[in-house]
Amino acid sequence: MGFNQSSNKKRQSFTIIKDDSTDGHGGFGMGSISLEHMSSVIVDTDKEEVYVDMDAMHARSAIERRVKYMPNREDVPEPVKYWIVWITVEQNEHGPYYAGVAGSELLVDRPNKRAYKSMPEHVTHMEKSLKGNIIVDHMDEKSKHMLAQFLKEFNAEMWENSSEELTNNLS
Repeated sequence: MGFNQSSNKKRQSFTIIKDDSTDGHGGFGMGSISLEHMSSVIVDTDKEEVYVDMDAMHARSAIERRVKYMPNREDVPEPVKYWIVWITVEQNEHGPYYAGVAGSELLVDRPNKRAYKSMPEHVTHMEKSLKGNIIVDHMDEKSKHMLAQFLKEFNAEMWENSSEELTNNLS
């Protein structure tokens, strides 16, 4: 079962910011978090699509734009559920691997131009992913299966090098 990896979108890799923005001078920006090895992956179970969307790193993905964010999930009457999965890639003695994976829920009601997401949850999951944590227990089985298939197809070597915790939680 091959999932559409948005063939109309260019294939992106799991990385965004290159090099140290401070270049070692120790001034402005010192102590800020580096997102060099993190990527954002969107899981859309309705369209059966999984794809890398780096705009989600700054809450600017296509699914997040042109909607009003509501403070309560009940204020989004007919939502479509998406998962923004924060994926951190690291290197070990066997090569690159998916080190941190954390899924955050996003509810969007496009016809009513409303959406809901818990910003504290998204920020916490980004941080946990950067620290190498696997947080996918709260995701539904279909979404986890689609994500596992995507990660395997995206880079089989990174999937094979990943922890048992990740493979068990997504299988």
